[in-house]
Amino acid sequence: MSSQVKSRSEKAGLPPGALVHVGKRFHDTTKISVLDYDEKGFTERQVHSIDECRPFKDSPSMTWIDIAGIHDVSVLEELGTLFGLHPLIMEDILNTDQRPKIEDSGDYIYVVLRSFNGASRIAEGTSEQISIVLGPRFVISLREREGKLLEPIQERIRSGKGRIRKLGADYLAHAIIDAVVDNFFIILERIGEDIETIEELLVSDPTNETLHKIQRLKKEMILMRKSVWPLREVISSLERSESALIQDSTNIYFKDIYDHTIQVIDSTETYREILSGMLDIYLSSISNRMNQVMKILTIIATIFMPLTFLAGIYGMNFEYMPELKWRFGYALVWVIFLTTAIVMIIYFRRKKWM
Repeated sequence: MSSQVKSRSEKAGLPPGALVHVGKRFHDTTKISVLDYDEKGFTERQVHSIDECRPFKDSPSMTWIDIAGIHDVSVLEELGTLFGLHPLIMEDILNTDQRPKIEDSGDYIYVVLRSFNGASRIAEGTSEQISIVLGPRFVISLREREGKLLEPIQERIRSGKGRIRKLGADYLAHAIIDAVVDNFFIILERIGEDIETIEELLVSDPTNETLHKIQRLKKEMILMRKSVWPLREVISSLERSESALIQDSTNIYFKDIYDHTIQVIDSTETYREILSGMLDIYLSSISNRMNQVMKILTIIATIFMPLTFLAGIYGMNFEYMPELKWRFGYALVWVIFLTTAIVMIIYFRRKKWM
């Protein structure tokens, strides 16, 4: 599998609508699957070219075309020709660094989403762009890579459970968007567990590794925020859309997704604030530990100061020092040393300095 990355700089100087893939290539080949269904049954197949999708274009049933791997420009050109997609829409599909957005062209609605594809860790390069083209009786989903994100929807269509086979293409588009939003909850749940673990470490034994974990989670929340905040505008536009492609009966489902998006945003902002507070707690903990170390060292130095003074006196080389000739002078000095140290320790404890 190739992982070559193309940047926007390769498009410099090209006219608008020029089809150049921008992003990471996850597959050697583009995989196209077609799921055609109605209330009575369904047909599912893997096709090797867009031309094989032609019989489904004007079929009375609902058609879902899922394309995994959008690096092959020729496949996208055939898709655009068959379904009448504008060159600028095709350009946006191939530019995989788009922010979530929606465009209504009248004949179809184009939606861009960002998903983390069930990644256990959010980092640069783990997110992918999911493009959705909603037509009168078809939905086209275009993903950068294969994944399990949309498998529950496919299974619902196969089994005929729920209302998905009874409603139109707009409900299928809703189901895809809902799967993306629900995936954010899974990621937030994992982040919440990580935050609880770090909180325990902050109290018991904060280390440099703890700091690195906090910084990593802060970066994850930034990436999450960049993916979720624009999504709120997309869902809101779909909910208020007057397009004939979205039935009035489907608006309530988009409103439900909007509520979920708000919950994700609230959780994201809450976790960001918690992580910022945890960073302050970490710095305070490290400072307190340093203060404790300095306190112990200061107490030890203070105890030894008078002992060092006494040892310095009796270390002088004067000949006439009467104590040096005493039979029990050495023992007496040790008694003085120990008594001084014990008295100082008792004094420090009464002052609660140790």
